[in-house]
Amino acid sequence: MFEAVAVTILPLGFLVVLFGGGALFLKRNIAQDGKAPINRTLFYASKYSILVIWAAMVVQSWGIGISVTEVPRPLHIIALGLWVFGFVLLYAGRFTMADSFRLGTPEEETRLKTDGLFRFSRNPMYIGMYATVAASALYTLNPVVILTGAFIIAIHHRIVLAEERHLQGVFGRDYAEYRSSVPRYIPLPLS
Repeated sequence: MFEAVAVTILPLGFLVVLFGGGALFLKRNIAQDGKAPINRTLFYASKYSILVIWAAMVVQSWGIGISVTEVPRPLHIIALGLWVFGFVLLYAGRFTMADSFRLGTPEEETRLKTDGLFRFSRNPMYIGMYATVAASALYTLNPVVILTGAFIIAIHHRIVLAEERHLQGVFGRDYAEYRSSVPRYIPLPLS
């Protein structure tokens, strides 16, 4: 029961933060929804597919089996770890971005965020989202969840590339310097 509640609270809380933040933005005449940086249909299909993937993990955690096979205990534990890790990054990234957060590219002026988690990765929220997608795939071992997760990750990587072009155009040298010193996703120690 504790596991199911914990698995459920993380995405529900994040959605409250996400949409509650959007409502606060609207009160200040700021649109949280930016411009889709890639094909609009693919952009929104991938964003809404995340909710389906999260729901799959939540449903599985409540004992409504959507798995086609028994999930080995080590995969189950890894999935739970990825789930928590992913949501920690999503929450921390969202709060660090503050007023600069957008779904898509902003249509008004924002600040380049290079502090907090953004000192280590240019895309901590995407890492978090990828981790939650992987968690759901491992937790359910459902082929539809796995294929949908692969779609989400592929499309979101395209979104990241498009957002990088946007940031380069808006922030110029500042973004180029940031990009040269902070990795796109995960910092890897190189010898």
